[in-house]
Amino acid sequence: MTSLAVANPGSLIQSVDWVAIAPPLIAAAAALAVLVTDLFLPERHKKWLGRLTAAGLALALIALLPLTGTSPRATFCVRNVAGATDTASISGSVAGGCSYVADHFALVFQLLALGGALIAALLSAHTVDDEKLPRGEYWFLLLSSAAGAALLPASRDLATMVIALEVASLPAFALVALRRDGRGAEAALKFFVSSVTATAVMLLGVGFVYAASGSLHLGAVAQGLEHAPAQLQPLAEAGAVLTLVGFAFKVAAVPFHFWVPDTYTGAPLPVAGYLSVVGKAAGLSGLALATSIAFRPFAHTWGLVLAVLAAVTMTVGNVGALRQRFDTRYSAVRLLAWSSVGQAGYLLVPLAAAGYASGGAGRPAFDQGPIGATAVYALIYGVVNLGAFGVVAAVGRRAGASVDDFRGLFARRRWTALALAFFLLCLAGLPPGVIGLFGKVVVFRAAVDAGLGWLAVVMAANVVVALYYYLLWTARLFAPEADRSAGAAAGAERRLPVGLTATLGLTASVAVVLSVAPQLVLQVAGGSLF
Repeated sequence: MTSLAVANPGSLIQSVDWVAIAPPLIAAAAALAVLVTDLFLPERHKKWLGRLTAAGLALALIALLPLTGTSPRATFCVRNVAGATDTASISGSVAGGCSYVADHFALVFQLLALGGALIAALLSAHTVDDEKLPRGEYWFLLLSSAAGAALLPASRDLATMVIALEVASLPAFALVALRRDGRGAEAALKFFVSSVTATAVMLLGVGFVYAASGSLHLGAVAQGLEHAPAQLQPLAEAGAVLTLVGFAFKVAAVPFHFWVPDTYTGAPLPVAGYLSVVGKAAGLSGLALATSIAFRPFAHTWGLVLAVLAAVTMTVGNVGALRQRFDTRYSAVRLLAWSSVGQAGYLLVPLAAAGYASGGAGRPAFDQGPIGATAVYALIYGVVNLGAFGVVAAVGRRAGASVDDFRGLFARRRWTALALAFFLLCLAGLPPGVIGLFGKVVVFRAAVDAGLGWLAVVMAANVVVALYYYLLWTARLFAPEADRSAGAAAGAERRLPVGLTATLGLTASVAVVLSVAPQLVLQVAGGSLF
């Protein structure tokens, strides 16, 4: 059992472990700094706000370093009825009576959330200029959403999880609406209405769970549900299902996925990439914590539900991507949007497997490899998907880019075309994108080890289907260039900004390094940390 460092749990006035909460706190402080600075900074100097945003996110990432290689640290803890803090260890790190725990699971997803937000911020520099978006508001909203996404993986009570989920979501609505071409408002409205409905259902579920278990802390909820009276069992089961709705919405699992294509096409492209990675990571971490800790007594029930949800989600996502016409406006973003829905199905597979994992001797499912497999695939998906969105944002540089606009890209921009081809092949799981293949193998193994052979077969069929549209797009990059109008040719030949080129190069380099040494990912996310 791993020791847990708790900040003075026995005192009524607790000391706060500032080192533990530093990553989301720095992101939130940077958001306030940007908001205040925007009030006094002259218009000609407001480009510095983007640099301040990137610096704040980089500092938040650096704040993760003191937390690695040490015992998990917990703060905001309460005393149980017996007068002692409940430090029952789940995965060796999660305290049932603490609201914030900086363990290895939290650090991996905070790395993904803050790192993804940093890449999105770097990609946004030219978008803010090209689309004349309000600088102060844009950077403030991005940092605020990133702070909520970083808080969620470390939350260990349902109230904090709901608050973190809303802090991550509410600024995202406004980010989508900042594009003033008519589509942004429509996309934001669809996103907002769907999210509010999911949150309302989730809050109802949390109320049911609290009534049945008598607690909001995840560890205590599990104990309460295990010993709940028989007459409260239907209430507890209904509460568990309703609570998971909010997280399923953020992951974009079917049937909570309808907002994705329209929202991604209406949002600025870096924001669409941010939602596809950071928003999904936040929802995935919440889903993993709620199922594997709080609803551990219902493991076999939610395991089956998540398995069916994974199968339906990956199938619907890939079929939706397959139906996209490559010559229509917005087809590039819509294809990536449907692809992200399909990828969400793959991400759910290890969580479903965790429900079937046999703990033995009371060992919870959270201890098992499937949670590590989820983190592995989430890290891989985050890097390559943000890279793909970044190239689309760089090459399109305008609203409504179609897949056919990328025809002959290799002849015009060799390295940009190679980068996009590499990202697409990673998503498809083909060489030279070995890291994508490695991620899918890890997910397959989790399903097979849990006895979910039928789900592995469904996943294999969906991977084959996805190969078609990924390879078709990749082939267009190297095809002979079609005749284009003079205006389109001039727009496509604009030189990419240095910062955008550097960001795409950095993202591609990280993916290449992971492809060369995929075992590093397993050691970081799936081995030593879990």
